Amino acid sequence: MDYEGIPTVPGTVSLKKDAQNLIGISIGGGAQYCPCLYIVQVFDNTPAALEGTLAAGDEITGVNGKPVKGKTKVEVAKMIQAVQKVKHRLVENMSSGTADALGLSRAILCNDGLVKRLEELEKTAELYKGLMEHTKRLLRAFFELSQTHRAFGDVFSVIGVREPQAAACEAFVKFAEAHRNMEKYGIQLLKTIKPMLHDLNTYLHKAIPDTKLTIRKYLDVKFEYLAMGEPMYRVGTGNYEYRLVLRCRQEARARFAKMRKDVLEKIELLDQKHVQDIVFQLQRFVSGMSRYYDECYAVLKEADVFPIEVDLSRTMMNYGSQSHSFTEEEEEGGGGSEEQDGGAGKQAENGAEKLIDDY
Repeated sequence: MDYEGIPTVPGTVSLKKDAQNLIGISIGGGAQYCPCLYIVQVFDNTPAALEGTLAAGDEITGVNGKPVKGKTKVEVAKMIQAVQKVKHRLVENMSSGTADALGLSRAILCNDGLVKRLEELEKTAELYKGLMEHTKRLLRAFFELSQTHRAFGDVFSVIGVREPQAAACEAFVKFAEAHRNMEKYGIQLLKTIKPMLHDLNTYLHKAIPDTKLTIRKYLDVKFEYLAMGEPMYRVGTGNYEYRLVLRCRQEARARFAKMRKDVLEKIELLDQKHVQDIVFQLQRFVSGMSRYYDECYAVLKEADVFPIEVDLSRTMMNYGSQSHSFTEEEEEGGGGSEEQDGGAGKQAENGAEKLIDDY
């Protein structure tokens, strides 16, 4: 006889009923249409399931040492009821309002909430993607602003050095130093917020895709379980094919329940990380911006040097001499190239440590 993969190992099992007077199995078959009785379902978290020996499709040959061959389910039920230590509750049909034989409600199979959670993950991914793009644009703008502050500082420093009047020279140098400090504060802000992009990128491109993959695997296992149908031919030869389907269904149910538990735990951890991480990242961003503005305000408040009195010579106001004007233009042009070269060098200096990564 072809057993089709079901191991045939005879044995006995002793079960102790729970507080509800149940051991947690349902049986099928029996006279007059079926030559044997067999287990249809083993319910979750019951003595039979916790003991682990019985499985769907197992044949019942006796109850309390008495053979049951040729008896009907009603007769076997009376035999079980007569036994005080071992009793079964026979469950023929289960309505949608009762617990499913899987230990899961039918609504879970039909209207699976995890599929909706997959859609929520898509929305969360879009949120993080938009937040990353906005943060990168903002950081680039702050980098350009800090370089502008540095250029201002260089220009005012050159003016202060060339200023003959001592008070004006000191004022220009002080104002230039304030702008250079603002540039340093801006770079410090970029270094503070830069890890935020890395954390958001990790959540977006690693945590969320991993959870999506787990949900898709769960859906595959779910549909594998739902695909376990029942053959129309259920009588004769001890309902062997039907018992085989019951065994396969129970194994698929075990994989389905395990995968569902794993998915629920992973989604719960992901939600907790999302709530905690987004609050931490926003706090880091806001605190960095607040510190930057406070420091810039303090340094500019100390550098309140205006109005500045500057002595202008008559030659500076002489616009009639083209040669002198031409000489001044050359000097200004040379100074501008020096400033550009200096700015490029400073850009390269800052570029030694990349402040904004491309994700």
